[in-house]
Order: sequence, then structure tokens, then C-alpha cells
Amino acid sequence: MDAIFVLEQLLNGLGYGLMLFLIAAGLTLVFGIMDTMNLAHGSLYMAGAYVAARVHEASASFALGVALAVAVTVAVAAVLELVVVRRLYRRDHLVQVLATFGIILIADDVVKAIWGVAPLLASTPAALAGPVQLLDGLPYPSYRLLLICAGLAVAFGLYLLVNNTRIGMLVRAGASNRQMAEFMGVRVGAVFAFVFALGAGLAALAGALMAPISSVQIGMGEAILIPALVVIVIGGIGSVRGAFVAALLVGMVDTAGRAFLPPALRAVLPPAVAADLGPALAGISMYVLMAAVLALKPAGLFPARG
Repeated sequence: MDAIFVLEQLLNGLGYGLMLFLIAAGLTLVFGIMDTMNLAHGSLYMAGAYVAARVHEASASFALGVALAVAVTVAVAAVLELVVVRRLYRRDHLVQVLATFGIILIADDVVKAIWGVAPLLASTPAALAGPVQLLDGLPYPSYRLLLICAGLAVAFGLYLLVNNTRIGMLVRAGASNRQMAEFMGVRVGAVFAFVFALGAGLAALAGALMAPISSVQIGMGEAILIPALVVIVIGGIGSVRGAFVAALLVGMVDTAGRAFLPPALRAVLPPAVAADLGPALAGISMYVLMAAVLALKPAGLFPARG
């Protein structure tokens, strides 16, 4: 195991962590500010991936596919918030979970009706199909570098939005103490609608960017929702900074576990045992990280409240 391989896996972990951040940031804001458990957030990620893949295929423009994926998903999210989610704000979490789980089932059936049950193969943009020589002996896929740059740019833009704008001030106030924000005259309904649309746009962007390097298929939203929930628990519910740090930690730990654990186990265990044990341990690595963080800080690394 040489230094080039280690550096390559660190870059992979960084890219995966940043994509997790795009999903978890919207989810943690929705949960932290609106006190609404939205399990259908993963379906918005799936919608962004499907729309981007189809538009890219039809128009041969990846940028157009990403832009339309975000626009269409935000429009769908606005209707969803108006028709369903707005009725759940004052309900308990069990009702929210059941209602948004129902939305997941409906979304999966809608995707089946529109695009069928077969997975889509989203193509990488032609201009980004080749590698970039980062170091001597380290050619790295240019598209994965785009993911890293896009994730960092969005994270920085979200930081500026939350910390340096009036709407960001209202968002932080709602995350810290929603009732006090209401007493101070904040238009909570408008803030809620903005936060839900922002979260949907971030999820759609992540889905559109991940489509060329993952399988675009029914159920992909539920699969990515579990790591996103781990991220917001580790980072602290309602905290964008916590989601960013936790997403990078989860991305690094998950990628390192899958890359380094199997070969390490093969050095000390029989190959058949290592082949079964390595992926299993790698799969639970992020949950071990979550348990370790919560043992030290039960409210997460950077809780918005308190």
C-alpha cells in the first residue's frame, strides 16, 4: 500500500463527504428549524439524478441537465411543502415519519411510471472523461475533481448565506430557538418554505452530480438517506457547520474502511474470512464513528440548540 493509493482514497473520501454534505445540510436545516422529520428528502435526491441523467442524454449538455434537475426538483418540493409538509409542522414526529415514508413509496412508483424499473446509466461529460495528472504517478479522474470543487464552492456559498445575510440570520434564529423567533415577528411560514426549497435544491444538485458515478435507480434515495441521517446526528441537528464536519468525517471513514480494511485483514486472516469480514466491518465503520461521537457529545459536535 503506497502513498499514491492512500492519497487517492483520501480524495475519494473528500468527494463523497462533500456530496453527503449537500444532502445532509438541507436535511439538518429542515429538521433543526422546522422540527420536521422529512424521510422523503432522499426522494428529492433521486429526482435530481433522474432528471439530470435524462436531460443530459437528450440534450448532450451536462450543465443544462444539472440546472433543470435543480429547478424541477425545487418546483416539486414547493408543491410538496404546500400540499403535504406544511400540514405536518405541528404534528408529532411519528406522524411526520409515516407521512414522509408514504411520499417515498409514491415517489418510487412515479419514477417507475415515467422511466421504468431498469437503472439508468448516466454518462460522464465528454470534457471531463479523462484524468488529470495531480502528482507524478497520480492520475485522478477529472470528474471527481469537479465534484470536490463543486462541493467546496456550495459549502462556502452556504456558509456565506447562513452567516452573512438577513435570511441566514432568520434561519440561524429559527434553528436556535424557533418560538423566540416567532415572538420577534419572523415570518416563520416564509422561512420554512425557503428552507425546504433550499434543502431540495441541494439534494437535487447532489443527485445530479453523483449520477455519472453511481447507478441511477429506484431506491437510491433511501440508500443515501441513512448516511445523511448519520451525518446530522454526528454534526448536531440544525447545524450547517456540524453537517460539514460530520460529512467529511463520515466520507473519509467510510471510504478508508472500504479501501484499507479488506487488504489489512487479508494479511492476518485466511482470504475467505477476510473477504467476508472486510466489507462487513467497512459497512459499520460510520456507525462506530457515530457511537463514539455520541458517547462523548450526546448532542453532536456542533448542536444548533444550546
